[in-house]
Amino acid sequence: MTAGGFGKVAVLLGGRSAEREISLLSGNAVLAALRREGVDAHAFDPAERAIFALAADGFDRVFIALHGRYGEDGTVQGALELMGIPYTGSGVMASALCMDKVRTKLVWVASGLPTPRWEVLGADSDWPHIAATLGLPLIVKPAREGSTLGLTKVTEAAQLPAAFALAAGFDSFVLAEEFVAGDELTAAFLGDQALPLIRIEAPQGNYDYQNKYFSDDTRYHCPSGLPGAVENELRSMVMRAAAVLGCEGWGRADLIRRADGSVSLLEMNTSPGMTGHSLVPMAAKVAGIGFEALVLRILELAHVG
Repeated sequence: MTAGGFGKVAVLLGGRSAEREISLLSGNAVLAALRREGVDAHAFDPAERAIFALAADGFDRVFIALHGRYGEDGTVQGALELMGIPYTGSGVMASALCMDKVRTKLVWVASGLPTPRWEVLGADSDWPHIAATLGLPLIVKPAREGSTLGLTKVTEAAQLPAAFALAAGFDSFVLAEEFVAGDELTAAFLGDQALPLIRIEAPQGNYDYQNKYFSDDTRYHCPSGLPGAVENELRSMVMRAAAVLGCEGWGRADLIRRADGSVSLLEMNTSPGMTGHSLVPMAAKVAGIGFEALVLRILELAHVG
């Protein structure tokens, strides 16, 4: 499709989630790339304007660069479908499902796909039981948040109440997850194409908010360095993991590969970052797809409800 064929395009950025700062970075990068390619693209921040102004303003297509709730969780997708405006990424159901880490896991387990063991937490949880069941260390995190916000690596049961309180500050739905040691990998897909895997080496193995978006100390290996047969197997697994969740357009799965070669899927992102430190553009570049071409292809794959 030519640049003019997209019509008037809104880039949704900012929004009301805890990931607003990163969304602004992603959205402005996308906006600049679209404009460089001659697309009639405009910034639109749902935190500042009512989403239904998109119809009144005559937008023909939307690139969703929102992260987290109120953007990646099916709410915006549903509004866009009501207005009949095509949008990038997955539809309402898959967006809502992938935003919820617990229900994502339930689908994967039912489909025979591997994911770390977990327990849903509450203020009255039996902390020693949780620690004994999942083992230590373990991870506590909000079930419906991204960018490692509210996440704690717990090394003793006495730390669990504070870890729960931190996560609950971001979301009332909190889970504890088995800690899986191994190589941290990420696998993106674009349409029906699995992009090259990226192996991540963060300082002290701590791939947190700072090391994800702002540190130059995190090392990214793409190609991943895995044997070709192993990489192809993992890429196929990720395409299946996306398919059973109903994902469309583009996305990125995070996974861990243990020393024994076994793998666990951690989560699926339906609106990944597009910042200078982001992983999908990195993998696309290795596949021979530049940033502008990537953005245009994502826009071309826009979901029509």
